[in-house]
Amino acid sequence: MISKHTSSSQKVYRSIRLAIILGVAALLAGCGGSSTTTTSTTTSTTPTSTTANTVSVAVNAGPDGIEAVDELYATVTICVPGTSTCQSIPYVMVDTGAEGFRILSSELSLSLPSETDSSGNPLGNCIAYADNSYAWGSVVTADIEIAGEKASSVPIQVVGAANFPAVPASCNTGGQADDTVPTMGGYATIGVGLFQQDCGSACAAPVSEVPDVYYSCPSTGCTLASVPVADQVQNPVWKFATDNNGVMITLPTVAPTGAVSVSGTLAFGIGTQSDNALGSATVYTANDEGYFTTTFDGAPYSDSFIDTGSNGLYFLDPLTVGIPECTDEPGFYCPASTESYTATNTGVNGASGSVSFSIANTDSLFSTVNSAFDDLGGDNPGSFDWGLPFFFGRTVFVAIQNESTPAGDGPYWAY
Repeated sequence: MISKHTSSSQKVYRSIRLAIILGVAALLAGCGGSSTTTTSTTTSTTPTSTTANTVSVAVNAGPDGIEAVDELYATVTICVPGTSTCQSIPYVMVDTGAEGFRILSSELSLSLPSETDSSGNPLGNCIAYADNSYAWGSVVTADIEIAGEKASSVPIQVVGAANFPAVPASCNTGGQADDTVPTMGGYATIGVGLFQQDCGSACAAPVSEVPDVYYSCPSTGCTLASVPVADQVQNPVWKFATDNNGVMITLPTVAPTGAVSVSGTLAFGIGTQSDNALGSATVYTANDEGYFTTTFDGAPYSDSFIDTGSNGLYFLDPLTVGIPECTDEPGFYCPASTESYTATNTGVNGASGSVSFSIANTDSLFSTVNSAFDDLGGDNPGSFDWGLPFFFGRTVFVAIQNESTPAGDGPYWAY
């Protein structure tokens, strides 16, 4: 999240799972662009579910006057496990670049059971982002309900509880703590990315080998912990009884100057119902680190990805691209006039397609009352982060690793 009227860096959300696989200790539409494919791996299948699997999503200014930009929101219901004691949470940011449900303690009214380690100590969870911000909090369990889908007794993170031990030094990246509505960008986030958990086997390794993600937290303070995969913060989608192999996001086009708000659809499942068929979408498989390759100006960038949790098109650097950064909004691009570009995305499976996109002057965009932009961009050295602007005017599928779909197992994106 970025407020249009504060001088702060862009928010680039990255799955901590991806950073762990890379061995990092401190974790870090276009304008209706065309796609010309050379390889297609889509197939058809008979739908297997009749569950209500779609929910409305919106891009708007967010809650409490935070003036959010390019944030995708849904409403999610969470419940005390196995009960009808529930709370409806609005302004939950939908994040395809991360895994798990994370809610601000200040917005939670339920008393949820704590996750504990083998010694009975509460578990703490640390998620850090590429913009050097981080979220610290306890791990609890909840039922998660959205549309007609339900994930039962799912580990989630509660961020910023005053009665939980202070953030460990190994979690504090030195950046901003995402423990308020303005810094988180909403009341909660729901990570529906490429992986089943936020960490996986790396965090189930011996304590001497685990990254700075999970902690055993007695009242005396927190220390790194090894946590079984099943006890980690989970991508709720793969815990659904049906429609659990991925998601489909559809957003309309917006004008070059943006829109005050737009509404779209989040559908659960890929090829499981008539409303989530791949159709003519091209499948771009990701590697085990969650990346594919974007080629720009003849150079390939193999650490590229697609992510609703990033609020811009973040790519390369001002010197490489030839676009100046904004002086008052560091990290964002401010060309003198809107620039148009073409890049090519290539999946591990060899599928390849061109993407046309534009980058407008951020200062000009932020001078409007609009919150949804398809031409907002900034720097991301050495990589392409196809953030939320990529989704405008497209239907994009996100398939979860090891989950079966009509086009084969995830992880992949398709559009």
